[in-house]
Amino acid sequence: MRVTVITVCFNRKETIEKTIKSVLNQQYNDIEYIIIDGNSTDGTKDIIESYSDKISQYVSEPDKGMYDAINKGLQLATGEIVGLMHSDDEFYDNRVISRIVNQFDFDEDIDGVYGDGVYVSNDLQEKMIRNRIGGAFNRQKIKMGWLPLHPTVYLKKSVIDKNGAYNLDFKIASDTDFLLRYLYKNHIKLGYINNYIVKMRMGGMSTSLRSAFEVLYEDYKVYKSHGLSAIFTVFLKKTSALRQYMLHY
Repeated sequence: MRVTVITVCFNRKETIEKTIKSVLNQQYNDIEYIIIDGNSTDGTKDIIESYSDKISQYVSEPDKGMYDAINKGLQLATGEIVGLMHSDDEFYDNRVISRIVNQFDFDEDIDGVYGDGVYVSNDLQEKMIRNRIGGAFNRQKIKMGWLPLHPTVYLKKSVIDKNGAYNLDFKIASDTDFLLRYLYKNHIKLGYINNYIVKMRMGGMSTSLRSAFEVLYEDYKVYKSHGLSAIFTVFLKKTSALRQYMLHY
């Protein structure tokens, strides 16, 4: 079973090599690795190109933002299973993809899987700042602000082709819209892997304090567009995140 992993990036020379090595060091041997770069100018492209013999497909050109770049990667993907690896992040260990494939083999009826993740400080110590334990999937939990951690979600390519790519109307929270569309509106079936999938560094697009208010507003618009009680749901989502931070301070 081929697994496509997509990394999108722009000016990430400080972290992109760790990300690439994290994918290339996976023990699973049928991985299609696609990198979509937004025409970086800081040396990121030089680092990517030094691994060109190990990267399945690489595109570097201007785009309309992160979600446009992800959509380009989805169009190129040929694997039966597709997931994302952001350019600030790494797989938790080198057996993650093997566990993902094993879950699909174990339950052939599922449309996708997800697992747990950790947020770490953006320094050499990589101190754990937030622990995201997904827990078993329950559609009713979505109304209470729950969603699986986006970079832990791996879906069948056929399911993506059926349900569509990322909505470019949302610049920051299109991943929330994507998950709500798949899980809440279209009722896809997810399997839960009770293991860490990804290690995320604080400071990326979705974790920086600078973007916190923009994310809050876009989340509100996304939940409202799906007919949910937007203020209530976003409040529960954010208070849950706050509790996860506080556990480590």
